[in-house]
Amino acid sequence: MKGKSILLGISGGIAAYKAAALCSKLTQAGADVHVVMTKSAIKMVGPATFQALSHHAVRVDTFAEAEPGVIAHIDSADRADLVVIAPATANILAKMAHGIADDMLSTVLLAATAPIFVAPTMNVHMYEHPATQENLEKLRKRGVLFLEPGVGPLACGYVGKGRMAEPEQIFATIETFFAQETAAEAADKPLSGRKVLVTAGGTVERLDPVRYFTNDSSGKMGFAAAVAARDLGAEVTLVAGRVSEPLPQGIDIIHVSSALEMYEAVLERYAHTDVVVKAAAVADYRPVDTFPQKMKKTENMLQVTLIKNPDILEELGKRKNGQFLVGFAAETEHLHEYAMDKLQRKNCDLIVVNDVSRADSGFGTDTNVITIFDQAGVVVELPLLSKYDAATSLMELVAKRLGRLGDV
Repeated sequence: MKGKSILLGISGGIAAYKAAALCSKLTQAGADVHVVMTKSAIKMVGPATFQALSHHAVRVDTFAEAEPGVIAHIDSADRADLVVIAPATANILAKMAHGIADDMLSTVLLAATAPIFVAPTMNVHMYEHPATQENLEKLRKRGVLFLEPGVGPLACGYVGKGRMAEPEQIFATIETFFAQETAAEAADKPLSGRKVLVTAGGTVERLDPVRYFTNDSSGKMGFAAAVAARDLGAEVTLVAGRVSEPLPQGIDIIHVSSALEMYEAVLERYAHTDVVVKAAAVADYRPVDTFPQKMKKTENMLQVTLIKNPDILEELGKRKNGQFLVGFAAETEHLHEYAMDKLQRKNCDLIVVNDVSRADSGFGTDTNVITIFDQAGVVVELPLLSKYDAATSLMELVAKRLGRLGDV
């Protein structure tokens, strides 16, 4: 539900107090909740309650235009991924059925194009009245989805059908709706059903608690590859070393520090992975001796002996058993020669090379100029692009090579 925009409409039923619990649950689940109340609803529960729970101003008056640059009821309708009316009185249902727009909520509903969930609540006789039933049927034919009211004691003293569905039930229905929507979207994407593992960032090779060897990798290109794979439908695991960028969302993230930790994390997951994108800048060497306490200055010269780290990409190439392996090479000269040598030695399917001597390409930049090689040589040379766009081109090529989009 993270990142989804939900418009929560509250009309003037006594069950308006339950909407506070629903608003809280949706917000805690990561949804961006915008509340619209009728003037009757605010007599049941004050707008301040929903403002505190949603962290947004509550809209009630159609003509209270707080932002000159937008028309409030159109803006509210346009931003919604889902509209939920809870509680929905007989009055708001009648307005919806007949296209009446005489307050903020009914006006927003007339402009909304997102799916609409409605949780009716009213006296049992009002619910069973032919006019209400006709309105419900009209709305069902238009695609409005209903959370059926429950049977039980009503606020008016009657016992019968008319109790609003409980907040937990409404929340679960919304959660299922978004899960199904996400699954349907992912099924149509070129990397749907594929498990992609991406490494990103630099590694940290400790000498003592305050000193270490590392490199300038920010993790941006690896993050871009992970996000591009996610957006193309893959289930993505990101093994992240030392990075300077915010971690991407919707991705399983494994934190590591040293080359040895990254080696173990990647090999542990390799057998159950379809694609590996090795974008991390892994240190080639680590100190032989490390010190548990900070080293003190003693001599004018300090000699540190380094030992070679295991080559993760080379090991993956040796163990390859149907996985599609993508390596990265950050070079400053002889790009074509070094790329082909690395691709063949490490049994990669593709090698992505970028010239890190360029000011607009490589470590720490938001853009990249990459060339992609396979066993036959250059596949594609991309112009200067954002790292996300470059990564998307790469992952679309991977999808094609996997047979999801046909032959290259």
